[in-house]
Amino acid sequence: MAKNNKLVPEAKAGLDKFKMEAAAEVGVNLKNGYNGDLTSKQAGSVGGQMVKKMIQAYENGLK
Repeated sequence: MAKNNKLVPEAKAGLDKFKMEAAAEVGVNLKNGYNGDLTSKQAGSVGGQMVKKMIQAYENGLK
């Protein structure tokens, strides 16, 4: 069973901010704390946007 342990616990605030920004970009209203009322589609769009932004940042770093 996998655990959701962060490699760098100090990065939690930054990751939360990043997640909120990605959610706003795709029009999903996230709350601080529990967001279990989101549909799978909404949650997936937030995660997808986060991955898209991470890939974009990596590619920009290669330039």
